[in-house]
Amino acid sequence: MSNPFFKNTGPYEINNLLKSVNLDSEKFKENFISDVKDLSSSSEKNITFFHSKNYSELAKKTKASYCITTDKLKSILPNTCKPIISDLVLLHTAKITKIFYPDSVTDDFDITVEDIHNTQHKEKVAYGKNVLIGKNVKFGFNCRIGHNSIIEKNVIIGDECTIGSNVIIRNSLIKNNVQILDGCVIGKKGFGFFPDKNSNFRYPQVGIVIIEDNAEIGCYSTIDRGSLSNTIIGKNTYLDNQIHIAHNVKIGENCIIAGQVGFAGSSTLGNNVMIGGQAGISGHLRIGNNVKIGGGSGVIKNIPDNSKVMGYPAKDLKKFLRENK
Repeated sequence: MSNPFFKNTGPYEINNLLKSVNLDSEKFKENFISDVKDLSSSSEKNITFFHSKNYSELAKKTKASYCITTDKLKSILPNTCKPIISDLVLLHTAKITKIFYPDSVTDDFDITVEDIHNTQHKEKVAYGKNVLIGKNVKFGFNCRIGHNSIIEKNVIIGDECTIGSNVIIRNSLIKNNVQILDGCVIGKKGFGFFPDKNSNFRYPQVGIVIIEDNAEIGCYSTIDRGSLSNTIIGKNTYLDNQIHIAHNVKIGENCIIAGQVGFAGSSTLGNNVMIGGQAGISGHLRIGNNVKIGGGSGVIKNIPDNSKVMGYPAKDLKKFLRENK
């Protein structure tokens, strides 16, 4: 499936591609690379990256033809995937992604939007004042949009959805019966960059946001689109007000997350997770099914299924209570 939001400028010949980012490697056959993908979604003629043992199981199964990785990790890759050795895996991947998707780094406003009065949607959608809609936006039946909201180009919104006032949605696929309350910003670029003394190098964000059926997003919440994979909110998951979801985060079904919780990038939650207000979840973590996390907690390591934790760093709830009598 082609990316509906960002144009792929490939394919590129593999040796020329690596040379353009100053990445030394052996001389490969003159194969053409069609795209850059994450480990799990890659296929033949794709290039991917592998920078941490945390992703070893995905690396073993990747179908990519080439992988930017370290000398220590290269042996984990399947024989069908040729390693490209780098001591700056993420930076080199970012530079290659920018070549394929040069318009993904900035988040300029959508120049295609126009007042909903001037579009075909005026007969299908109930809407307030000053609603702007981009090209190729699709709505299901019985949707509502509040005042001063903007739905940018190529966004798809399902049936029975309600979009509040002062909402911005871009680079997103919204399923059925989703409620997005006032002030939300969904699908903006994530906070990914490489610090430099002179100018920080932005990591391109070419993923999207997917919000599944019956979810609710509270007021003034922000959900960043993915970098190479997608940011996903599961079915029947409810987010309270002022929640931040960073790029590549995947939240399961039937989760309840209280106000001002923050998620760093690429963490994954299972189903039926409950999180109290003002908790923080670090990046690249796995939170299991049926987990309960107390308010104000700081989660800095993986949490297995059916756990109850609290505190900073978050620990077993019974242990936390004993230590804080």
